[in-house]
Amino acid sequence: MPNVAENLNVPPPNHVLVLDGQGWIGLVDQMGTETSIVNAARVSFGKIRQVMDQRDAALVKYLIANHHTSPLEHVMFTFLVHCPLFVRSQWHRHRTWSYNEISRRYTNEDITFYLPGALREQAESDRQASKVAEHINQDECRSLIAKHHAASLRLFERLLAEGVCREQARGVLPQNMMTTFWATVDLNNLIKFIELRDSPHAQSEIREYGQAIKKLITPIVPHVAEVLNWS
Repeated sequence: MPNVAENLNVPPPNHVLVLDGQGWIGLVDQMGTETSIVNAARVSFGKIRQVMDQRDAALVKYLIANHHTSPLEHVMFTFLVHCPLFVRSQWHRHRTWSYNEISRRYTNEDITFYLPGALREQAESDRQASKVAEHINQDECRSLIAKHHAASLRLFERLLAEGVCREQARGVLPQNMMTTFWATVDLNNLIKFIELRDSPHAQSEIREYGQAIKKLITPIVPHVAEVLNWS
């Protein structure tokens, strides 16, 4: 497994920065390659391929096009994700992943907050969507958010100083607090995640992570990436 930084607020070597550099996702482990896919698909013939050829590439395309996806489940990826709590909440709705997360019950070190580079306005036609802002005073509103972050952290630290336990004191920390979690998924379910989260209908913050995942795994599954037009 590649080296992972001892401090989980520091990205691992193979990572992509997102959210104006405030967040990141790193690939820390993997199992299987595209040959694993074709070998699983052809297991009935009792033969093993070591190197992909054009026939194998055509098989990968056929499997994806016809939704024969179980062979894709023999390829696994483990990511380390650094993101705001609200992105984490959306991510964890994908229950086919395995997750383990840093806990503020155990540590109060390295608490940071996400400050959006640009604030958006609510879309009129969709209650869950947003649009480019035309009427927001960006500097004033971003300053208000930053002040709220600082005040929340001061309150959290005051509660700890007064003897309040971490598991209750953490309740005052806002949704913009950054968290870090370990996430493992097979390729089939990762493709489904990307279809949903790198979509114009997805919130732009989590969409950046979906796009970053494609950058991280395309060198590992180039034929899959080509079939799915991950460019």
